[in-house]
Amino acid sequence: MSTETEFKTYVQPKVEMKPSLFAKLSPHLELIAAGISGILIVIGWILHHFDYSSISIAAYLLAFVIGGYAKTKEGITETIDNKELNVEMLMIFAAIGSAIIGYWAEGAILIFIFAVSGALETYTMNKSNKEISALMKLQPEEAIKILPDGREQAVPVSSLTISDIILIKPGERVPVDGKIIKGTTAIDEAAITGESIPLTKEINDEVFAGTVNISGSITVTLTKHADETLFQKIITLIQSAQSEKSPSQAFIEKFEGSYVKIVLSIVGLLLILPHFLLGWSWNETFYRAMIFLVVASPCALVASIMPATLSAISNGARAGILFKGGVHLENLAHVSAIAFDKTGTLTKGKPVVTDVFIDNKFTEKEIVQLTASIESHSNHPLAKAIVRYAEQKYNEPLTQPESIQDNSGWGVTAKINNTEWRIGKAAFVGEKEAIAFQNKIYEQISNEGKTAVFVKKDTEIIALIALKDVVREESKEAIDRLKQNGIYTVMITGDSEKTANAISKESHVDEYIAECLPEKKVASVKELKEKYGIVAMVGDGINDAPALATANVGIAMGEGTDVALETADVVLMKNDLPRIAEAIQLSKRMNRIIKQNIIFSISVIMLLIISNFLQAVALPFGVIGHEGSTILVILNSLRLLKS
Repeated sequence: MSTETEFKTYVQPKVEMKPSLFAKLSPHLELIAAGISGILIVIGWILHHFDYSSISIAAYLLAFVIGGYAKTKEGITETIDNKELNVEMLMIFAAIGSAIIGYWAEGAILIFIFAVSGALETYTMNKSNKEISALMKLQPEEAIKILPDGREQAVPVSSLTISDIILIKPGERVPVDGKIIKGTTAIDEAAITGESIPLTKEINDEVFAGTVNISGSITVTLTKHADETLFQKIITLIQSAQSEKSPSQAFIEKFEGSYVKIVLSIVGLLLILPHFLLGWSWNETFYRAMIFLVVASPCALVASIMPATLSAISNGARAGILFKGGVHLENLAHVSAIAFDKTGTLTKGKPVVTDVFIDNKFTEKEIVQLTASIESHSNHPLAKAIVRYAEQKYNEPLTQPESIQDNSGWGVTAKINNTEWRIGKAAFVGEKEAIAFQNKIYEQISNEGKTAVFVKKDTEIIALIALKDVVREESKEAIDRLKQNGIYTVMITGDSEKTANAISKESHVDEYIAECLPEKKVASVKELKEKYGIVAMVGDGINDAPALATANVGIAMGEGTDVALETADVVLMKNDLPRIAEAIQLSKRMNRIIKQNIIFSISVIMLLIISNFLQAVALPFGVIGHEGSTILVILNSLRLLKS
């Protein structure tokens, strides 16, 4: 390909094909068919009223075919695939039976209302798929790859591999996960985290597929394949959630096959016995058998759960709560205790400087600048926190040490202007001196859960810098809300007893378990399950994955490790802990609506069956009562789509 051709390929705007009329209407075909069926029923009734009986029957027959096609096809296909009769087949038999005894209008109305309820179920499914469709549109199909010779070339995203270098211009979406190697920009990560405020991204910062580059051009090296990105994992999570059935749904579907056989067996008896036992005419016997076939069908019962579950999953996805299946959403309502990891979950996961205690001979600025100058040569999290503190507070150039030696696990030794400086633990600078420094301030900050970094000049300790992994403000709110709902809260951490005690008080948890390795976290979760029953675990790290898998419901923070995300049952995309209380409320609301649906549908079925045996219900009212209850159940489930 010539350079000119490449340039034209790159700059030529894509011509988007407008969707055809059929493509626009295809999601609504079931509803359109139901509407046409209803119109034909009205036409048939008018023709019958004016004594055009044969033409009237033709209109009803068309209503049968158009309105019932989708459900008939579904029923026959599922019967062949599962080798078991289903609710759809009961409705088909009832409609055909009604036509046989001359009740064409009633049979057509049955098909019409059944078609409407089917269209409503499809609408629910489409609504729950809306989040996936919206997300899929956010993923670019092409990226600008920078070739080894420096040229730019538009290539399919699927062809990119790890370590490829791409250019992302202002206004473009990030096509894959990667790390910035050139440029500074602001990134809108709302598609991933839900956070509306753009984040500033610099060299070595990560960027994620589906997010928007707002202000500057950046050059990015790929860290993941297109099918392994966080964005793709979110899509997979929602898809798997929709396909996984809750225990209630699995039971209803298992029950449906047996129930259909029982109904058909009773219908077989009703076609014969009432004539001999009750003295009914054959016409009345067949008529009542057909009414029983209609009213005893468990359409409303079958529709009690799945639309509600899909609506709740859709609602959660919109709020940044991703459920991996209906079973986890259902279980969440029964959680009695929740265990929290500390670092990165209850806390921010990054230590910050909280206090600086200094000898009167020096100023805080002198000590902080000098300590940051030495610690800038270390990758330790505490060292980075001190450097960050100096930059934010003073923002002045740092001094270059003459020599520096890192004593791993203890501290750093450096020389500046022929003076020896030691920065590190109490034992590294002299434990007795450290404990005695400034009226034993070391003991006080240790009790507060803070970490002490001492600064020693030659033979004298001159400063103590206190650091702490700060508790998130939203953590306190989340814990308080859970406790108000009667849920017992526990913090499980690998930190020392003193630190765990201080953080637990600050975060308001009921209990803490300190000095936990991954295997002890698992054992702790098992103990909580024995004591409280259904237990959830919230975490974000690799070391949390075994405990997440052990808990009845594992909840991962969206910014956590891939292992935690894959192991968990629920993912909080915004790392927003108060969302846990919302998820529990959503679960309770869903279970409440499902119970309402089941009780209502069974009550209607029983009432109609009894009325039929008492000869108190005609076929049209049986059809309206039965199918109307199905529509009401689905509409009740759709309430879960609202926040």
